[in-house]
Amino acid sequence: MEPKPDHAPLIVILGPTGSGKTALSLELAHRFNGEIIAADSRTVYVGMDIGTAKPTHAEMAHVPHHLIDVTTPDKPFNAYMFQQAASAAIRDISRRNRLPLVVGGTGLYIDALLYEFSFAGGMAEEATRSELSSRSVKELQAEISRCGLEMPADLLNPRRLIRVIERNGAPAGRGPLRPNTVVLGLDIDREELRRKVERRVDGMVDNGLVAEVRCLAEAYGWEVPAMQAPAYKSFRKYIGGDATLDEAKQLFVQMDMQYAKRQKTWFKRDPTIHWISNMEEAVDIVTTFLNK
Repeated sequence: MEPKPDHAPLIVILGPTGSGKTALSLELAHRFNGEIIAADSRTVYVGMDIGTAKPTHAEMAHVPHHLIDVTTPDKPFNAYMFQQAASAAIRDISRRNRLPLVVGGTGLYIDALLYEFSFAGGMAEEATRSELSSRSVKELQAEISRCGLEMPADLLNPRRLIRVIERNGAPAGRGPLRPNTVVLGLDIDREELRRKVERRVDGMVDNGLVAEVRCLAEAYGWEVPAMQAPAYKSFRKYIGGDATLDEAKQLFVQMDMQYAKRQKTWFKRDPTIHWISNMEEAVDIVTTFLNK
């Protein structure tokens, strides 16, 4: 008997920014008749192409991708919305007898999907990030108290406060890992990762990143949450004439490495992840998983 779509085989590929998730996912999709679901809080935005290392049109033509270019940078998108859309995509892909691969580095999105976080109320309704970002620290604290949620230790940090409201207590209601799922994590040395990030930043700039940042800033302004991503925030002073191109690139690398550190900290807490360092390990694990 074939598994129900909700319990059909699922491959997850995660890891820090710049670690090589895209290349690995494309190869696995080719080998195992798969389609890719992007678990990235920035590639969902139309126009944010170069700075988010979005798969190219050629790559997406060879392997179907989902949850890319689903909204504009001035519109909210959050883990609840991802959870619902990704779940629907998994069911659709599985019903067509293809293998869904969830690929990305946004830990909250991935966990919300794999551990069935419950977002009753706050996140599903009015508490979108763009709206919450306009509130003061005191207003955010009051909302947390009103919802009966646990106040974070860093109670003066607005981003921590917003995260608590967005989750709406989800971690406390976290379920077990989704059945019939294998999670692969790309393990990469910090110095090697820095070299890859530096090369990627140089390539992005050569491919027109500055023009993309300028265009997005003119269209949406600098303050929308989507523009706080490293690729865009790091070039604000350069575009404003207050920094050199090299300084902007260095800041981009620095911000990406800081982000990678936070990603690693998030993922290392999950004992279900199979940490790998090369393609062969990934193929062996997936082959064994699909043949069980």
